[in-house]
Amino acid sequence: MPDPTLADDDFAASLTDSSLYSIGAYFCDRHPELVEDVLAQSVDIEQQGLRAWATTEGTSVETAFQTLVTGLAVRYFSAVAGGG
Repeated sequence: MPDPTLADDDFAASLTDSSLYSIGAYFCDRHPELVEDVLAQSVDIEQQGLRAWATTEGTSVETAFQTLVTGLAVRYFSAVAGGG
């Protein structure tokens, strides 16, 4: 009978091969002082919506989207890497 742990290990290792993981890893490595801020902002964007958050913050919808994706990437990286 195959060892299910090996399949889980292979699957977990494959999660690090995504662009989202790489973005999160890069951001956490290069800007550790901004991680909490980008996470909080991304939660606000999820709750308010892109356009509403951008309007409130006086920024573009594109910037709001980039902030949201960065926050998602940081959460993904943290979940896969087992950190923060």
